[in-house]
Amino acid sequence: MTTRPLVYAHRGASARFAEHTRAAYVQALLDGADGVECDVHLTRDQQLVLLHDSNLDRTSNGTGPVAERTLAELRELDFSSWKGARIPEEGGALSQQLLTLPELLNLLAGAGREIGLAIELKHPSPYRLALEDRVLEVLRERGWEPEASRAGNVRVSFMSFDAEAVEYLLKTVPPRHVCMLVDDISVEEVRESTALGALTGGAVANVLRAAQLDAEAILDESRVGLAGPGIAYVRDHPKRVRSWLEAGLTFRVWTVDSPEDVEHCLSVGIQEITTNRPAEVLAQLGAARG
Repeated sequence: MTTRPLVYAHRGASARFAEHTRAAYVQALLDGADGVECDVHLTRDQQLVLLHDSNLDRTSNGTGPVAERTLAELRELDFSSWKGARIPEEGGALSQQLLTLPELLNLLAGAGREIGLAIELKHPSPYRLALEDRVLEVLRERGWEPEASRAGNVRVSFMSFDAEAVEYLLKTVPPRHVCMLVDDISVEEVRESTALGALTGGAVANVLRAAQLDAEAILDESRVGLAGPGIAYVRDHPKRVRSWLEAGLTFRVWTVDSPEDVEHCLSVGIQEITTNRPAEVLAQLGAARG
């Protein structure tokens, strides 16, 4: 019997509850996810908070850059009501929904089983590589050491779209625990979709395109152990995906929500799936094995 892909809950069970909230991660554990994924930013007082965006506007009732707020100031905001989902008692109070990295580690420590934690380091950060240093510091306080990359029952891996961040992590962390994220960047699409105007939008797009090429070079040379392409990238680059698989890279593909995308991952031989819908994906994988 073949081993099914591992299932990571993308920002928690974020199809059901607001992303990155306590309720979303509690649900992911209840769903039986093999691991969870989170994004980290540094606050003004150098605390690690779980948020995807560098600005507060989309996922809270606040506004402005995360990096300009202290943790205490962020605690005053509402990070879950925008989703419109009622939080069950086990999901915690409204005031408990914003999580720091140490709080997520506490939650996972109580899972009663082994669980994966994929930490995405978000760049550009105004604090630059101090973000990576702070993450490693918090983990070391939990008994983490690089070789095994574990903190108790939690298996830790690190991810970024930023090649400089990945290279920096590789100075400390073995390649098998580091994931180079990659996605296609269309200069034309970025230029057209950005509100920055044609000239600035084009400059931003060129920077993003250069970042994609850097990421692909790292993966072509197998300088990391984990490849993290989006599902569209997997579909659009079958030859490259096959070459990376044949080179021994482990694939962690995002964001795999539809049954068709799950089937495609199975057909390609993807080892890890990141999804907003861990319960449904696990059910489909179980049926596929049966």
